[in-house]
Amino acid sequence: KVVTLAKSKKFRDNHGQVLLEGHRLIKDALLAGAVPQTLFFSTVGHLKLLPEAEIKRASLVKVKFEDIKTWSDLVTPQGLLGIFSKPDPAKMSYPAAQLTSSLPLLLICDNIRDPGNLGTILRSAAGAGCAKVLLTKGCVDPWEPKVLRAGMGAHFRVPIVASLDWESVPTNLPAGTQVCVADNNDPSAPARTVSVPGRAGRAGSAPVKSSPKAAPEHQDEEGAAGMPELAAQRYYEDWARAPVAVVIGGETHGLSPAALGLAASTGGKRLLIPVVPGVDSLNSAIAAGIVLFEGRRQLLCRHKHEDDRQKLSVPG
Repeated sequence: KVVTLAKSKKFRDNHGQVLLEGHRLIKDALLAGAVPQTLFFSTVGHLKLLPEAEIKRASLVKVKFEDIKTWSDLVTPQGLLGIFSKPDPAKMSYPAAQLTSSLPLLLICDNIRDPGNLGTILRSAAGAGCAKVLLTKGCVDPWEPKVLRAGMGAHFRVPIVASLDWESVPTNLPAGTQVCVADNNDPSAPARTVSVPGRAGRAGSAPVKSSPKAAPEHQDEEGAAGMPELAAQRYYEDWARAPVAVVIGGETHGLSPAALGLAASTGGKRLLIPVVPGVDSLNSAIAAGIVLFEGRRQLLCRHKHEDDRQKLSVPG
């Protein structure tokens, strides 16, 4: 069962369980209120590193370290594994420091299929103070072991809502959210280049000649017709007005047409990340980090300016 939980999303979904490995990840999960079912340990010393009150809720099973090595896909297993009920973001107790640093900045992942990339993106989202992360259908399962390892505890610092279809994405966003999409093309080129719909926002998207402001609404070279028009600007220009969500697409399939449609319907923009000519792409996780931390900077600056104006308007 342990091995199946690690390898099968269907099994995890059907049983409502996830597998966590290692002291740090299991401790983060326990402190955030995740419900442990069974903890497997090779020595009692492993349990002493965990909060005592929390581990009493689980069945504790001592096993040989050789068994854990067989179950684990780590090169150097720590001797501690846990089966947990799949965490419900609405019931989690995220760290106070994370909550106080949270911003009206959300992340939407579309077609992120590489486990390492998704884990790194989640880690960046937690670091930037994102209020929530939404994963659309087509993304890799966030509870896959490789995603958990790359996330470095981010799963228990920021709410993650997975397996959403695009029709339900707006209901998971605060009212009035503007949705922007990340891009990788240089607006300073003689002929503005934009990503072909269906691949927009991914690092390495193929450019097509376009109007100076956006992707054409009519037929383009790739045969995509009727796509919404999005104003384009560089990512470091002013765009982050609370609340705001950023869509990051995967490197293979890129953004869904529905992502562009949602952005257009909210008055969102295409955020361009210029790269040196001849450089084909940015890794999607790198692109996410660039845009999210710029969004954080802009929101904090805007908040500071508003506070300064209010202070100046107070008599005396």
